[in-house]
Amino acid sequence: MKKLFLKRSARAVKLSSFLLISGLAATQLTGCFTVGQEFAGSRVPEIKIGQTTRQEITDIFGRPWRTGMEDGKTTWTYGIYKYSLFGADDTQDLLIRFDPQGVVRSYTFSSTRK
Repeated sequence: MKKLFLKRSARAVKLSSFLLISGLAATQLTGCFTVGQEFAGSRVPEIKIGQTTRQEITDIFGRPWRTGMEDGKTTWTYGIYKYSLFGADDTQDLLIRFDPQGVVRSYTFSSTRK
């Protein structure tokens, strides 16, 4: 009797594990994957090259998602990238380049949003 119970118990654990893993895999295949953070893309036209400062950019968009350097000058990146296996992707990104005084030197904005 004890052996029969142990065999059923082991079989139940295997079946439960299989169902759990299968369920997790199915949700990953039908779901979406998001990287980055939302930002106010509609406010990009407020950026003025040679005028807008780092503090003003922070006031408009918040803290950047990433920071870096390009040709020795500071860059900030704001971005949200939503990828879906079965639907349309939804992405937008903003790369801002600052001069040594912390004023916007240039920027690039890209979006798949309509």
